[in-house]
Amino acid sequence: MKWHSSGRGLPVAAGAAAMMASVSGAADTLDGGDTAWILTATALVLFMTIPGLSLFYAGLVRVRNVLSVLMQCFTIVCLVTILWLIVGYSLAFDDGLPVVGGLSKVMFAGVGEDAMSGTIPESAFATFQLTFAIITVALIVGGFAERMRFSSVLIFSTLWLLLVYAPICHWVWGGGWLGELGLLDFAGGTVVHITAGTAAVVAAIVVGSRRGFPQQNMVPHNMTLTVAGAGMLWVGWFGFNGGSALASNGDAAMAITVTHISAAAGAFTWMVAEWVRYGKPSALGAVTGMVAGLGTITPASGFVGPAGALVIGIAAGFVCFVATNFMKRKLRIDDSLDVFPVHGVGGALGTILTGVFASNALGIFSGQQDISIGTQVGIQAVGVFATVAYTAIATFVILKIVDVVTGNRVTEEQETEGLDLVMHNERGYDL
Repeated sequence: MKWHSSGRGLPVAAGAAAMMASVSGAADTLDGGDTAWILTATALVLFMTIPGLSLFYAGLVRVRNVLSVLMQCFTIVCLVTILWLIVGYSLAFDDGLPVVGGLSKVMFAGVGEDAMSGTIPESAFATFQLTFAIITVALIVGGFAERMRFSSVLIFSTLWLLLVYAPICHWVWGGGWLGELGLLDFAGGTVVHITAGTAAVVAAIVVGSRRGFPQQNMVPHNMTLTVAGAGMLWVGWFGFNGGSALASNGDAAMAITVTHISAAAGAFTWMVAEWVRYGKPSALGAVTGMVAGLGTITPASGFVGPAGALVIGIAAGFVCFVATNFMKRKLRIDDSLDVFPVHGVGGALGTILTGVFASNALGIFSGQQDISIGTQVGIQAVGVFATVAYTAIATFVILKIVDVVTGNRVTEEQETEGLDLVMHNERGYDL
């Protein structure tokens, strides 16, 4: 997201009107068009988690665990909403240290009907940001799917939101040190995708592989659900990236345009790579490539042009395809739903490539920024390294704490029976 400080510790859209109001000290003025778009984008991003990501993940697991994944995603929406209200929003976006926000926004203090963040109500901004926090935590579910206790998921999600997501969000978007350094992350390459991907692979290693992995072929039980969920993610991502302009303007329009191009290129590239490697293209490969393209363009979406987006999408489809196969076949890490090779690798790739294609000196491949490519790529690399390192260490510690409190993993017998019955006493299907 592109921010401009309002002098109140609240980031605002970097549109001309918002900047002029800030510089002159004038009061922020409500813009009906901007507000309507952000309210719509907020609904689209929530739609990405329920039902989009929920169905996408549910179709990928085995039949005895479909309801557990749906339940985890649904409950995370509720849990993160409560935490965001109580303290999460304040830790992410209130004035504070370079590494974390303060506490003056606890319980949305001061977020009344008349409170403004740039040209939109602060309540709209806070809720839009909430939907980002929700989907980031929900993405991690794919790393430990089919084997983690429900109570442990809730405790882990609570600690991770407060100790990982909120501080890194503050680093990049809330006035923290990475934002001050000049990191370009329009909609969450570091804040969302690298954090979720890194947390997922750490969880996969700490919790351990599913029983039977890698000898047993654990195929998705319902690709129809997965493809339907993927379509919802694609549509919802227009709000994710386009809404990050925080205004109804050219930035938002271009962000949507390049998002769509990268998604299409990522899907097509993955499909072709799979066709060449294995002899047949699959629906799973196509939708996974789509998600790779979407995640990789996310940090660049408000900074690059259409031609740059095409290159980013192609790179995403190929690099994430290779990373996924390397994780499964060489490293044999059971990141169940490929969160790290798609979101972690894609987010890192997109963050680095933002430093290249955001430049306005590349002819047809130019973006919108007057930057030195070498310098900016260095800044982007610092952001990637810092995000990966902090997320990995903090996630490891959190998982060890949760294991002491409740135990991370179900028993072998419970895993064989399936989490639907063991954790919820229900079945996803009753045929």
